[in-house]
Amino acid sequence: MPSTETSELSPVAPPKSPSRSRWRSVGVLVVLGAAIIVLLSQGILHSLNYFETVDQALAQRSSLGTKVIRLEGVVKPGSISRTSNGASFVITGSKDRQVFVDAHGSPPQLFQADIPVVVVGHFTSSTSLDFEGTQILVKHTATYIAAHPKRVKAPNGTTR
Repeated sequence: MPSTETSELSPVAPPKSPSRSRWRSVGVLVVLGAAIIVLLSQGILHSLNYFETVDQALAQRSSLGTKVIRLEGVVKPGSISRTSNGASFVITGSKDRQVFVDAHGSPPQLFQADIPVVVVGHFTSSTSLDFEGTQILVKHTATYIAAHPKRVKAPNGTTR
């Protein structure tokens, strides 16, 4: 009878080195981690500019075009008009700079004349001063204005 022991004693290829596959796994994890960090940092950097003031938006009018921005200004007294799809009003910056806003949707309860607001929307064309808004955000704390005194204040000097 032939012996089976000789076939069991034949040389066998050594197993793959675990360090090589371990380094490959570490490399993949490092690349994935770096990609996640880059994506998060880009997202954070692009979201740091919470709004453009009326003055900033008008200064950058040609580069802004019709892209969606958050526009900050003070609601001009006597300019609010309720419309069938929301409200229209004028927001002002410094030196009598003004932007006409046609906002769709219901304005917040605290919305009124002579208060700082942020309107999310876009200019209707690359040269127009008409702004089409989709959301109105009312700043209702005096702490923001106290913390940023050079930002928007109501024309009458109040910090509502």
